[in-house]
Amino acid sequence: MKLHWSPRSPFVRKVMIVLHETGQLENVERVRTVVALATPPGDDILNDNPLGKIPALVLDDGSCLFDSRVICEYLDTQHSGPRLLPAEGAERITHLRWQAFGDGFTDILLLFRFEYLRDHPDPALLEGFERKTRASLKALEGEAGELTATPFGLGHISIACTLGQLDLRFAQSNWRLAAPRLADWYAGVSRRPSLAVTAAKDDAPPAAKDSTSLINFMQKS
Repeated sequence: MKLHWSPRSPFVRKVMIVLHETGQLENVERVRTVVALATPPGDDILNDNPLGKIPALVLDDGSCLFDSRVICEYLDTQHSGPRLLPAEGAERITHLRWQAFGDGFTDILLLFRFEYLRDHPDPALLEGFERKTRASLKALEGEAGELTATPFGLGHISIACTLGQLDLRFAQSNWRLAAPRLADWYAGVSRRPSLAVTAAKDDAPPAAKDSTSLINFMQKS
């Protein structure tokens, strides 16, 4: 299998965590693929995923799976260990809901940062993204106890990747002070080898306009 991959993509990180957790890392060839909202995608990704997005997993028969949710669920059927997504019942719905929450929250953060870094960002859009970010963090803080009590699975992976994006792209947000129970859960789950080895570091040179301090949760908690 071939995975279109980038080390700082939170959605690619979801797939990488699943590969580590299920012992399938050696079955996948990683192909570095650069995509960005403001840059036209190259033929390398468009030939496999016409949406021009990563992750995209090319199977041995030449077919391609996207997005991260489909890829993760597929990979979870390709191993003999405990499933990361329960097969049925309330636990399955819980993990699917957390996955949808984490992925949606991540989308908001990516669009928030992209809008802010434009030459002339729209104040109304920025306010909307900020309000959604604060509301999402507050909601996750309320679910920290359930996150801790529920056996690790795909929903946890998605939420953890979202919080990793907060650390990477909004490094001065102080989100841990605003959500201490969530922070405690994240500190514990981040010690899992699959999360530790996939944690992204922003090694890019400093930009003229820095988004790390775009939002400070302690200003309007």
